[in-house]
Amino acid sequence: MKAPERFACLYVREFPAQALLRLRPDLRNKPCVVMDGQPPLQQVCSLNGKAHSLGVARGMSQVEIDTFPSVVTLPRVRAEECTAKAALLECAGTFSPRVEDQSSDSAFVCVIDIAGTEKLFGPPDKLAELLLKRVQDLGILARIAISSNFHAAVCLAKGMSSKTSVTVVSAEEQNSALAPLPVAVFNLSAEHAETFSLWGIRTLGMLAALPETELIARMGQEGKRLRQMARGELPHLFLPVQPAFTLEERMELDSPVELLDSLLFVVSVMLEQLILRASARVLALASVTVNLSLEGGASHVRTIRPVLPTNAKQFWIKLLHLDLEAHPPQASILSLRLSAEPGDTSKVQLGLFSPQLPEPMRLDVTMARIRAIVGEDCAGRAVLRDTHRPDDFRMEPFTIPSQPSETASAPPRAAVRQLRPAESVTVTLRSKRPEIFFFREKRYTVEHAYGPWLTSGDWWNQKLWGVEQWDLVARSQDGEQLCCVLVRDLVDSRWEMAALYD
Repeated sequence: MKAPERFACLYVREFPAQALLRLRPDLRNKPCVVMDGQPPLQQVCSLNGKAHSLGVARGMSQVEIDTFPSVVTLPRVRAEECTAKAALLECAGTFSPRVEDQSSDSAFVCVIDIAGTEKLFGPPDKLAELLLKRVQDLGILARIAISSNFHAAVCLAKGMSSKTSVTVVSAEEQNSALAPLPVAVFNLSAEHAETFSLWGIRTLGMLAALPETELIARMGQEGKRLRQMARGELPHLFLPVQPAFTLEERMELDSPVELLDSLLFVVSVMLEQLILRASARVLALASVTVNLSLEGGASHVRTIRPVLPTNAKQFWIKLLHLDLEAHPPQASILSLRLSAEPGDTSKVQLGLFSPQLPEPMRLDVTMARIRAIVGEDCAGRAVLRDTHRPDDFRMEPFTIPSQPSETASAPPRAAVRQLRPAESVTVTLRSKRPEIFFFREKRYTVEHAYGPWLTSGDWWNQKLWGVEQWDLVARSQDGEQLCCVLVRDLVDSRWEMAALYD
């Protein structure tokens, strides 16, 4: 037996305004409008509730808005709307893989196929409350309607009163719930809207009561489709979208920013959104990249990658603060983009006898402070390069392995103590091999000699093969054994003690 269909519609009114205000918490309690168009022909395309209560309406010009001194005007930013839309679709996708986008230019509308999700999220009203909470955490005010018909759920969400956030309608209550809704919940063309106005059709119940044959004769198949929608009977071919999971936030600044503290205030809000989205998927932020657009068309990009992924907002702000202090932008900032790579939230499992590691967050902050003093490439762990040149290494950031080592304790091995600078020695050769040498006022007789190995050069550059290295086991006159590394400069014919084996 086929499971009954059930759809949840997520509806966000005045989406252009809400997309801007979600990253500007200081403006949420002020009357705000969004202006669209080229100056001086700008018009209000979206506004919040406080501006609406003052009498502001869509389509007003800039001159009309200037008569409201308390209203804050914001330019429309399509990039921020796309980012907010992606975040909402991503949030809806955590409840069902089948999500269809029905958004318009002024509102966000998506429908979620929630049939069969009761075992995961409980009854529909519980799912709706959980979804509404996730959306509100993103800084968005929304309405959610659940019905057994796709189009009925969309109409119920659009026609819901501002005092109601969630409504769940069963199949038996669907017609009575749709009947009082105005026909404006349909995306009617101007011609159809005028026709219904002339006929006196104001609600979906009045439209549903019209005889189907006469309606088709006057309006064609579009009339039949509208009547079926009004009755909650129109079938729908679900077209799910598959948005890519990208942790990214964008923001156009209202005015150029030069102070780092002002920038970090904006970054804090954007980081909070990235952490919320990562936490919803049981992930953490592994790295954060800040892309600053500067005056003059230049850009300033910095990437922060700590030892372990984390969702601690204050920790990320501290790392960004230290990095931007050490590498400040060279001009005023016009806009910024924050992108993050997700990582695993699992903790490091150490062995029973493994030494205690320092706290990763404290280590990252300490290393960031050291790098700010000594330079970016002068702090970290030394890694040998793939070359024969002695003492040739590069610096890499510290990392903590995600898995414990296979053995509890490593087998004993010889340690090498490099002598810096190398100490001069006197060597006696026999058959071109070291036989006797004097080191630190002692005479040593070579018992075993291994070599020579040519060092100090890259394999493609023959001119740099100028050092001959020997590994020796020698014994002094008093019986002391010495394991060492002797090197010979073939150009100057000079012997030196380079390292000692312990």
